Amino acid sequence: MKILIVEDELRTADYLSKGLTEQGCAVDMAHNGIDGQHLALTHDYDVIVLDVMLPGQDGFSVLRALRAVKQTPVIMLTARDRVEDRIKGLHEGADDYLIKPFSFLELLARLQALNRRGRKQEPMQLRIADLQIDLLARKAFRGGGGGNTRIDLTAKEFALLAVLARRQGEILSKTAIAELVWDMNFDSNTNVVEVAIKRLRDKIDVPFSPKLLHTIRGMGYVMEVREAQAETQGEGQAP
Repeated sequence: MKILIVEDELRTADYLSKGLTEQGCAVDMAHNGIDGQHLALTHDYDVIVLDVMLPGQDGFSVLRALRAVKQTPVIMLTARDRVEDRIKGLHEGADDYLIKPFSFLELLARLQALNRRGRKQEPMQLRIADLQIDLLARKAFRGGGGGNTRIDLTAKEFALLAVLARRQGEILSKTAIAELVWDMNFDSNTNVVEVAIKRLRDKIDVPFSPKLLHTIRGMGYVMEVREAQAETQGEGQAP
């Protein structure tokens, strides 16, 4: 998931960012309503976590501006347990509401529910050759018949796999992968993408055949079945 957090309490914002990043999410942050509105309107997010009380512009104003042009799912946060505030937020177009303090696990569950609702046309199970990916349970397996092998992936490795698998057959550049898996401020001069691709390939391709993750020199990476090539060449590409 790609998530925008608009929260002026730095401790809360950092706590949420760290927790969601550990879950494999790409997180952008804004600490006031003006910056939050700008990011919400100029970028595409799966879900936005929006505080009500913000400097510069409150959450209700940001939500109204967003709803004029976009239907991105929004969870609003408030320290005030007032029915009037919740009703106002829902009337302005919020999809959900959480009262501070709240459980991180509850927020995560609500984010996942809103993301599934927004992607209800997208299957939760993906299959490429003998690679099976469960997007909901965040698990991946390879091997046919009764010999399925569970592939142990980190949160970022699974996010990378999901991005490539959802776009099977589409060449993704390093810049595109960085934006989809990491955050908007990714430094393209680093080798983070290459390292992540190599680690993922070592886990999903090296022990198995056919090879599914391919490097297109000068362009990027693609996940697809190339059975004839795998059989004749037994690929062992470096990122």
